[in-house]
Amino acid sequence: MIKLENTVTPSPEQWQATIRGTRNPMNSWGKSDSQFWPGHMRIGENDLDLMKRLIKAGTDHSKFMRFLPVMVDITAPLYWYKEFDTYKVGTVANSCSTMHKIQAKEFALDDFSCEHLDIRTKSLLEEIIKALNDYRKLYIEYNPDDFEIKGCPSKKDIWWQMIQLLPSSYNQKRTVMLNYAVLRNIYHARAGHKLDEWQQFREWIETLPYSELITMER
Repeated sequence: MIKLENTVTPSPEQWQATIRGTRNPMNSWGKSDSQFWPGHMRIGENDLDLMKRLIKAGTDHSKFMRFLPVMVDITAPLYWYKEFDTYKVGTVANSCSTMHKIQAKEFALDDFSCEHLDIRTKSLLEEIIKALNDYRKLYIEYNPDDFEIKGCPSKKDIWWQMIQLLPSSYNQKRTVMLNYAVLRNIYHARAGHKLDEWQQFREWIETLPYSELITMER
C-alpha cells in the first residue's frame, strides 16, 4: 500500500527561472517562447524542445531538472522505504517518528500493508498487533515505582519490545522533497519492479506537470 497526498509542484516562477537557465550556455534567451503570468504559465514549443534535447544528451546537460522541486506526503510500508532510501541525492524528508511516537496510538490492522496476506499470515499479523498493544498499554501506564520491584522490566525495556517487534509492513508517513532529476532516475530504474508500491509511485509521477520530461525514453 502506498498513499501520495498534498503534492506541491514547481511554481510558474520556478519554471521561468529554470528555462532561463537552460538558455544561459548559448545566450539564447531571445528564442524562449514560454509565457508566464501570476499563478499561470504555458511552456512554449521551443523551450520544451530544448529541454527534451538536453535530456537526451545526458545528465550532464540536463542539470535544469534539478531546479524543479516536488513535495509530497507519502504513507508507505517500512519495507518500501528501505528501497526508497537508496535515493539520497536530491531528496529531503521529514518522517513520523517510530522512535518517539510508536506508542502514540493503538495499533490497528489498517496501520499495516497487508493486502497480499493470506488467512494464516494475516492471523499471525493480528497476533503481533495484539502483542504490540499489550506492550503499549504497559508502556503508557508504567509506574516509576515499579523500578523498585525486583525483576520488573524498565520502561525502556518495554519500549524495546515494540521497536523490535514492529513488522516492516508498518506504514509510515513522510513529507518528502524531490526534484524532476531524481524522479526521472526513479521512474526508469523502478520500471517492472515486483513491489506494487513502485508501480503506483510511477503512475503518480505521470500526473506531474510536463511529466514527459521525466518519462521520455533515455
